[in-house]
Amino acid sequence: MTASPRRARRSSGRITLADVAQAAGVSPITVSRALREERSVDPVLVQRVREAADALGYVPDPAARALASQRSTQVLVLVPMLSNTLFVDLLESVHRVLFPAGFQPLIGVTHYDSAEEELLLRTYLPHRPAGLLVTGFDRSETARQLIARSGVPCVHLMETSEAPGVHCVGFSQVDAGAAITGHLLARGRRRIAFCAAQLDPRTLQRAEGYRRALREAGLYDPQLELLSPESSSISLGARLFEEMLQRMPGIDAIFFCNDDIAQGGLLAANRLQVPVPQRIAVAGFNDLAGSDQMVPPLTTVRTPRGEVGQAGASMLLGLMRGTPAPASCIQLGYELVVRGST
Repeated sequence: MTASPRRARRSSGRITLADVAQAAGVSPITVSRALREERSVDPVLVQRVREAADALGYVPDPAARALASQRSTQVLVLVPMLSNTLFVDLLESVHRVLFPAGFQPLIGVTHYDSAEEELLLRTYLPHRPAGLLVTGFDRSETARQLIARSGVPCVHLMETSEAPGVHCVGFSQVDAGAAITGHLLARGRRRIAFCAAQLDPRTLQRAEGYRRALREAGLYDPQLELLSPESSSISLGARLFEEMLQRMPGIDAIFFCNDDIAQGGLLAANRLQVPVPQRIAVAGFNDLAGSDQMVPPLTTVRTPRGEVGQAGASMLLGLMRGTPAPASCIQLGYELVVRGST
């Protein structure tokens, strides 16, 4: 069978279902059913329709398909940023679960800005996505109401809550922050500083865990905290290390809120010839790429961001299909990874 030359039925130039129907010599409804692989369509006819669609370069319009079936195949995924490896790992896992199941992740980046998150929700929720994945629980009341009133199944990632009706997958950032601080205490450190960047909700929860562990040991000193609103980076970590050492020369350990600034701290220590861990122990968080290759290798907390993405997407998949998971809150925990820097 030879298809007629590619022609556009719309001013946009898009090949339509009607074009495929004309080329295949069937009705548009038959084309629709054939491309959806409905059993009622003769296999010979299905093959003819596919050949015509391929020859014309026909690509189904997801918006039209969703309107016709009253079902969307898009899942809105809101993350704070894409420059952080943590969220890239999470998105990879989300994609691996949703795409084979026939759903397409639609990524929105909030940049840790509640107004930007509201705008994303106002823009995409009217299109009735099949589901919604959001990061954490810290958002404006307006954003919460937009999600609640949309009726779209929603799963929260990276943090957990036992609140009724809330679906979430994550781990306790507070407990993880306390665990790494407890490790430093167990190594005999008594003047433990905390250096943080970005100051997003999860960073502040790690700070809460740091404070809890030191208060329980009777060693908490607020002067040992250095909090910067700047974006987390290796260069910032080097500056924070130098500033903390100048401000509080008696410190014997630093817990950095994220591995990239901890890596910067280690590089600064090497440049300034400050022995690690003999003089100052250094610990990070998230076990990012390269932490095991630092000199010395960085002690950190390994967080299950890939597992969070997989479990969260699987939970949402069940909600979208009407078969919710037995548990609405999944705690995945974390792992303390002890290396040479402590």
